Amino acid sequence: MTPDDRLAAQFAFLNEADRLKSVLRATTLCDGSRRENSGEHSWHLALYALTLADQAEPGVDITRVIQMLLLHDLVEIDVGDVPIHSANGKAHASTETQEAEQRAADRIFGLLPPDLATRFRALWDEFEAAETPDARFAKSLDRVQPVMANLQSGGGTWITYNVTLDQLDTRVGSKVARGAPALWDWVRAKVAPFFA
Repeated sequence: MTPDDRLAAQFAFLNEADRLKSVLRATTLCDGSRRENSGEHSWHLALYALTLADQAEPGVDITRVIQMLLLHDLVEIDVGDVPIHSANGKAHASTETQEAEQRAADRIFGLLPPDLATRFRALWDEFEAAETPDARFAKSLDRVQPVMANLQSGGGTWITYNVTLDQLDTRVGSKVARGAPALWDWVRAKVAPFFA
């Protein structure tokens, strides 16, 4: 690959990634004024990682966590946002959704030069698997950010999808607690009165 071809591939990926700003999520901004887009969500999560790094288990590499969070939702360019509570939690976990996300990852990361494609895809796959300490922390932040937005906006998608505290504990709390247990304890104490 020539230097010119490499730059062309890098910009093709970056231009495609710009489309993430047009993907609307179910979650609203904290003030409830409008739905956030997936680009805003990814930026906010990177800021969450930087700010809440002290909540990660020892040895977590926050730089890698930020990289995962910047990449994790790029597949939504093709698939769209699939809210965790939609279809009573089944839409998010469906095999169809996961296969569509895999195809989107192949296409989007495939725009990059091979070395970057391999590295970015590996970070995306690691985030999806949520088995390493870095990925568990990244996944925890991805789950807790919408909780905080819903809390700040007076219920947001919890109202839209008739979410119960039990569902929140199962679909969100268990994932947050895997990577940031003290963070979930604090957040849950703030959330519980909303469901009382």
